[in-house]
Amino acid sequence: MIYLDNSATTRQHDRVTEVMLQYMGEDFGNPSSLYSLGIMAEKAVKEARKKLARAMDLPEGSLYFTSCGTESDNMAIFGAASARRRRGSRIITTQVEHPAVLEACGRLEQQGFDVIRIRVDQDCRLDLDQLKEAINEETILISVMQVNNETGAIMPIDEIAKMKQNAFLHTDAVQAFGKIPLAKCADLVTVSGHKIHGPKGIGALWIKKDVHIPAFFAGGGQESGMRSGTENVPAIAGLGEAAALLSEEGSVKELRDRLLSGIRDEIKDIRVNSPDDGCPSVLNISFLGTRAEVLLHTLEQDEIYVSTGSACSSNKKGQSHVLKAMGLSDREIEGAIRFSFGKYNTAAEMDQVVDKMKKAVSRFRRLGSFR
Repeated sequence: MIYLDNSATTRQHDRVTEVMLQYMGEDFGNPSSLYSLGIMAEKAVKEARKKLARAMDLPEGSLYFTSCGTESDNMAIFGAASARRRRGSRIITTQVEHPAVLEACGRLEQQGFDVIRIRVDQDCRLDLDQLKEAINEETILISVMQVNNETGAIMPIDEIAKMKQNAFLHTDAVQAFGKIPLAKCADLVTVSGHKIHGPKGIGALWIKKDVHIPAFFAGGGQESGMRSGTENVPAIAGLGEAAALLSEEGSVKELRDRLLSGIRDEIKDIRVNSPDDGCPSVLNISFLGTRAEVLLHTLEQDEIYVSTGSACSSNKKGQSHVLKAMGLSDREIEGAIRFSFGKYNTAAEMDQVVDKMKKAVSRFRRLGSFR
């Protein structure tokens, strides 16, 4: 099997699984319990928080565990909007955000907030002039992802921070964490476990010191009152372990470069949708004159797994909102495949993918010519 859909999810590290099993079996206590079994669980949560904080390497702030990246995005966006509502009503995001951000901003727009969605160019680079013009005294929140999940484009979070004025700056760093350094200038940062060879169903939101948003869940006061509910100790411990293991990660840039070079050499009529200076974990290419969904299932027969876009919106009909915002034609969007790399991929696998991809594209184009 060759798995090249690591932006959707990653294979869980064996060490992460071992740690999680410990807290599912032997050390299964509730962290709020006062006896030793509960104290052991509480200690595991505290230790995982320290490991995650070290790996994120951000300034002084607080780290809260959530159920996933989507919840963390919602917690940040709805929390910031609530905290700053009396100061203004403008929220700025981009046209190419993850649905967790776009849908949350859309709901706020229905509630009367003024939501501005900044455009991108054909390389998925943000229009900073439009962003600068959109920021005014009414702006209370700017939410821009650090790495785009479909193209790997790296957004200029540092530049945005310089122009944000009094607005909170949130960045969805789910695709950035473990690949590039996180943006230290943001006020709120979202990460997720299953993108870094950790467990599904666990994420976190980091909030800078002196930035205050209201609690997301009401209840027993867990997570310092910010997210009540009994902690998912196995997943939290697993996320902490996955974060600690990031120091062992190798670079995937060589894999990306090898695959891209091979495709360029062997397959004609392609469009590379990922910028050259993008995050090395993602490569998006349009194979013109083909249908990506057909290519995906053709590769699947050889146990090669790729994607046609974001896994979080693949159940929805319609074109990729990211590629559409970049101005790609219907033909270019229809043939777009996303390859995303992880620690278990090898250079030899890239050569196999080029060979199988060449055969699949050639076969489709040949059959298509008779339609």
